[in-house]
Amino acid sequence: MQQSLVSIGMSVHNGEKALLSTIRSLQNQTHEHWELILMDDGSTDNTLGLARNIDDSRIRVYSDGRNRKLPTRLNQCVSLSRGKYFARMDSGDLAYPERLECQMAYLESHRKIDLLASRIIIFAEDGRVIGTYTFNQTHKEICNRPISGFYFPHPTWMGRTKWFRNHPYRVDMHKSQDQELLLRTYKTCYFACLPNILLGYQKNSLSLENILKSRYYFSKALLIRSVLDNNYFLIAGVLKNIIKALIEAFAITTGLNYRILRHRSIPVAPQEIHQWQRVWNSCQENLNANED
Repeated sequence: MQQSLVSIGMSVHNGEKALLSTIRSLQNQTHEHWELILMDDGSTDNTLGLARNIDDSRIRVYSDGRNRKLPTRLNQCVSLSRGKYFARMDSGDLAYPERLECQMAYLESHRKIDLLASRIIIFAEDGRVIGTYTFNQTHKEICNRPISGFYFPHPTWMGRTKWFRNHPYRVDMHKSQDQELLLRTYKTCYFACLPNILLGYQKNSLSLENILKSRYYFSKALLIRSVLDNNYFLIAGVLKNIIKALIEAFAITTGLNYRILRHRSIPVAPQEIHQWQRVWNSCQENLNANED
């Protein structure tokens, strides 16, 4: 029986340093029937050259030389997808070998679920484990406090391609586009998160600029929904975002950004660290073999 095709959408901007290890993690998948739609988002380094030199017919590379940002590129990826399922992936992150297989199997047996995520492990550029994030498994848990955001890791998303086509990203949301989409759909759609770690998420430091942008765009999403849904309670989330932004700005400008990163994460079990090390080593060894 033919396995269902999984389309993977990836937008890359100046990602030459980690692109090949990310691709290798996809080539290590136990579910081999996938396609990668790789959108170069106006890179000025050698990202495009590296991508075009990868010898794998499952990878399609697109470039128009422009920097159009993530939501536009993801919508393009969805429109070009040929698979029954659509999965997210970011350059620099590493998918565990069983990621696609586990998520697809879950969606096949849980037809009510529209969007599926998984737990992640946070790692530094050298592969060192930093921790993981708060885990919410059921739709009720994930959507418990929408004004505070949704703990639902965007790089791990997988859903039916039809769902993504029916619910495109807002192209004016240059940050927090995932939160806006969840805020827009959580009342009529169903989400779930797998309890196992299926992706390594690279995070080396916190950028004050990115944090402030994320707070701004999530506040914008809350204001839009409060008007469209006549739910002015969501405005309380805007105030909460302003307070958090002030605290984060103070901490980062006083040199505490790594401590904040540690504070935001929670410890990982020893067996999960061991599993991650196998994933990391596999990608690095295969990469080094290619270079030799």
